[in-house]
Amino acid sequence: MTNLVASTFATRRDAELVVERLVQTHGMERDAIQVAPEGEANTVGDRPSGGDVEGDSPSVDSRSDVPIAGRVKVVVSAETDDEEQTIRAAFVEFGAKDG
Repeated sequence: MTNLVASTFATRRDAELVVERLVQTHGMERDAIQVAPEGEANTVGDRPSGGDVEGDSPSVDSRSDVPIAGRVKVVVSAETDDEEQTIRAAFVEFGAKDG
């Protein structure tokens, strides 16, 4: 039986980190994971992160055009109860709001 496990993350970076954890550490298939805005509008999350913020180098300014329109949702297909627990643990590790 397949269960869909879903949660939201404050930034796209957090969502991408949870995907990488599930794929690289736990061997999940990338096509079993969906990442999308929580709402209708494109978004990087509810705050800028990563390449959207000012860097240490003076030549890298923060961006003012990043779409901050809500959280980023990750949905993962779990085939077993153990897989579901692994997904939930990864979600918590990277700051999931719910799920």
